[in-house]
Amino acid sequence: MTPRTQTDLKPALVKPIVARRTETDQQPGLTLFAAGLIGIGVLALVFGDFAMVWQPVAPWVPGRTALAYATGALEVCVGCGLLFTATRVWAVRILFPGLILWALLKVPALAVAPQTEGVWLGLGELTLLLSGGWTLFARLADFPEGSRFGFAAGERGVRAARMLFGASLPPIGLSHFVYLQATVHLVPPWLPFRAGWARLTGAGQIASGLGVLFNVLPRVAAWAEAAQLSCYTLLIWLPASVATSYMNLQAVFGQSGKRLPLTALFISWVIAAAAWVVAQNVPRKVAVDAKE
Repeated sequence: MTPRTQTDLKPALVKPIVARRTETDQQPGLTLFAAGLIGIGVLALVFGDFAMVWQPVAPWVPGRTALAYATGALEVCVGCGLLFTATRVWAVRILFPGLILWALLKVPALAVAPQTEGVWLGLGELTLLLSGGWTLFARLADFPEGSRFGFAAGERGVRAARMLFGASLPPIGLSHFVYLQATVHLVPPWLPFRAGWARLTGAGQIASGLGVLFNVLPRVAAWAEAAQLSCYTLLIWLPASVATSYMNLQAVFGQSGKRLPLTALFISWVIAAAAWVVAQNVPRKVAVDAKE
């Protein structure tokens, strides 16, 4: 074998190893994201409806029930696709535009009532979810930065998704102050100083968002937000989905049906997973003037 032949083989041998390592680096956020997406899809197939306030499709939309079933089936398929290397590229390519459309469903409400903080809260939750999907797309979609979709891929896409993540957090944290009593009802009753916890978590989310946006300990800020959202899932919505008497959900949401705790559990799960995905991709030191 000539030296030239050996040199020619190096790219072919190295490229698969790099790709596998990149996919491995996305764990466990990637698996958690897939599980949450599958859970939302299964609920859509069981109830023949969308994820309540998190997928605000108007009742007058033609074929709404059929569309809900189709959306649920797509979410299950994409979630399963994220779990396997052979289908992962196409799964993230479908996921990213799907999450963009999902976030855009909040735009009409924002146009009608821009002064309502709850609308910004809902948009912030969905753009946070989008930031995680965008990060997966940037890392795993296999689009070079010079291609048609390259503007959203690679390190440039990861940085843009991180900025979207940071911008999503302040309106979520602000809701803890604007809707203080509703937030207090969601704090586990066994915790003392429930109003204090409501304010502290809101301030923490605002601080995390600003830390990411202004490059002040962004890695710490992103991981702190991922940990906080995971605590919401484990301490609030997981117990609520097991026993709805765990807390007074009606004091916050009114008569929303028995599927609210399960829907909120999987929505909280996938949003927390999105935060994990973003946090995993914040480098230990983010340069202010990062090179392309």
